[in-house]
Amino acid sequence: MKKKNFVNIAKEVIDLEISALKNLKKNLNNSFNSAVKHIVKCQSKVILCGVGKSGLIASKIAATFSSVGTPSFYLSAGDSSHGDLGSISKKDILIVISNSGETSELKNIIQFANRNKILLISIVSKKDSLLYKASDIKLLIPVVKEAEGIIPTSSTAAQLALGDALAIATMKEKKFTKSDFKKIHPSGSLGAQLKTVEDIMLTKNKIPFVNENTNMKEAFKIISKKKLGILIAQNNKKITTGIITDGQIRRFNQKKINLHTLKVKDLMTKNPLGIEKDALAAKALALMNGNKITSLCVFNKQNKYKTIGILHIHHILSSNIH
Repeated sequence: MKKKNFVNIAKEVIDLEISALKNLKKNLNNSFNSAVKHIVKCQSKVILCGVGKSGLIASKIAATFSSVGTPSFYLSAGDSSHGDLGSISKKDILIVISNSGETSELKNIIQFANRNKILLISIVSKKDSLLYKASDIKLLIPVVKEAEGIIPTSSTAAQLALGDALAIATMKEKKFTKSDFKKIHPSGSLGAQLKTVEDIMLTKNKIPFVNENTNMKEAFKIISKKKLGILIAQNNKKITTGIITDGQIRRFNQKKINLHTLKVKDLMTKNPLGIEKDALAAKALALMNGNKITSLCVFNKQNKYKTIGILHIHHILSSNIH
């Protein structure tokens, strides 16, 4: 019995989808620009709707819109005819996805949008369909060849790509930044990697400050009390001049030097490494690893010589940043 090569089947399916995406790219026109402009101006919600496989694509696109700053949700076409039409307001934008544009479950929602003058954007493949004709903005998916001639594959790939393109174009027009993204993704690996130094640093009375002229006998009390294993030395103008670590203290002790006779400035490492508060915490970790240190002074962009926070490697690792 001849062994089947399933990889060849996979390649055929992928080739069909690549072809569909290339045709979609060539056929993008000013309707896409118009759709983005209206979505950006929307003062309410963007509602995605579809049936079957197109409904699953609609659900994913709604999630993408919401994740990049455009409030959005998926509405089941079937449920909409049983009361859920009430979730659509006149200020909303309705995006309906359908390959044929003639699916019976969509008729009620299309009529409701037209009757109430709700902006209707269609993602559809057939110009002679009810959905295409009823839409205010028509995003036409070129006719594609599906896997095995009938299985929704190339068409759904094109729908998904077009929806993602709408979401990203809208995001860029709204100037939605990494900082904004972080605010609505506080959990998970994405949220962790977008955390800034300011999000996790220690501030104010938690910072182990000490005057550079303080004798080490008093400095020992401060380093023990703060329990960070470091001291941040300042001059009389509150400018950071150095850092002392417990590792330095141990090394001096091994040399049998009487530390109690010394001042902080006699032991400290001058001009300690620092990082700006708005930098990504992942960047701080790379800086620590590259210099084989465990703490960084944090400063404002306006004054890099004044410490406003302290960041320890444990704060980074406990925030699941790597």
